[in-house]
Amino acid sequence: MTPEREPQLLSEPREGVPEVIDTGEAFEAMCRDFAQAEGSVAADAERASGFRYGQEDYLVQFKRTGAGIALVDPVALKATGATWDDFNQALGDASWIIHDSKQDLPGFMDLGMKPQALFDTELAARMLGLHHVNLAAVTEHYLGLTLAKEHSAADWSYRPLPRDWRNYAALDVELLIELEAAMWQDLRSQGKDEWARQEFAWLLEVGGQRKEPSEQPWRHISHINVLSRDRRGLAIARALWTKRDELARAYDIAPSLLLSDEAIIEAAQRKPHNGRQFRSIRALNERVRMHTGSEQDKMFERYAPIQRSVRPGVWKAAILQALQLGPSDLPKPPKPRRDDDEESKAPRSMKAWKHHPQRYARLNAVRALVGQVAQDTHTPVDILLKPQYLRDLCWTDEPALRDVSEFLAQEGARPWQISLLSASVSRAMM
Repeated sequence: MTPEREPQLLSEPREGVPEVIDTGEAFEAMCRDFAQAEGSVAADAERASGFRYGQEDYLVQFKRTGAGIALVDPVALKATGATWDDFNQALGDASWIIHDSKQDLPGFMDLGMKPQALFDTELAARMLGLHHVNLAAVTEHYLGLTLAKEHSAADWSYRPLPRDWRNYAALDVELLIELEAAMWQDLRSQGKDEWARQEFAWLLEVGGQRKEPSEQPWRHISHINVLSRDRRGLAIARALWTKRDELARAYDIAPSLLLSDEAIIEAAQRKPHNGRQFRSIRALNERVRMHTGSEQDKMFERYAPIQRSVRPGVWKAAILQALQLGPSDLPKPPKPRRDDDEESKAPRSMKAWKHHPQRYARLNAVRALVGQVAQDTHTPVDILLKPQYLRDLCWTDEPALRDVSEFLAQEGARPWQISLLSASVSRAMM
């Protein structure tokens, strides 16, 4: 887009706002339409984060030239006994265009979709050096169009979906096919098309994998660090988080709608021992009320009956149980990584590195070199090479024994990254 060109607002899909496909018959017709269409398929998904437990897809959107836009309710579809096999066959080896595929591929694959090729517009935008890589910014940059986006934080599990929500969802895939063509042209002009192909193939290989759950997931409570030296407080936080998660899973509601992290921290700090002390912590005795000043407030109120069904006594019982634990049952710090172990992964903390000045100096030298390559190629440093790969590479007292190309390949670097960096990094290591 030229600097003087004013972006135009695209408020609705050009072919109108489609209805939701929620029957087996409608899904079969959609599969036939997409099989007869051609080219890449644009894809996106909507979840109900902040409202429901987990990351289930409640709406999936597709577009293909010749078939138009399809909005599919995967929950309703599953209830009919339909599978995604016909859709996978209809698309064959067509490229799936997804903006930030790491967000959507796990859900797609959980549902049974099997993309054979990928084009990630968010990753492509980063590779091309764009400063703003959200979908609206990228479509404005390449197509001169900005999208009307108003319902990103909606409760997508709600039915029936209002027309303006369906409009929002359809706009997410309306321009992706045009965007792919424009971005491929830019990637080729910058000599990054092969880089992109390898990155997309890698994303498709690893992008559908769910992250391994943490050994102590309760330690992700916001501001848990204020309890770092308070083992009894940590026990209370753990007990409240565990009970909250159990109830949230059972009721299929976002944990934060049952008890806020802030309330957990307050209870852990104050450690109420009796009814009076417990009642003095208002957040444990009142249902969570979300006030955003927007239409979301009405969405949150739909969950009030579930919230009311969870009585304050369950939090009190969890706290008292934690207060009665013996010293040996209190939370212990996570096992530290052996930073001095040659075979271990390199530490993230720079404090640990400063105990190894030669390794630290080597890391800084290699970082400076990669930073220069990033500047020369107009590519973000973390796209050129994952920072952890560099840390692992430099975490050695015998750099001469490291084959940089082989080491980076074992870490997971792609061939284009190894070819671009290995020779100069090898020199910087010495």
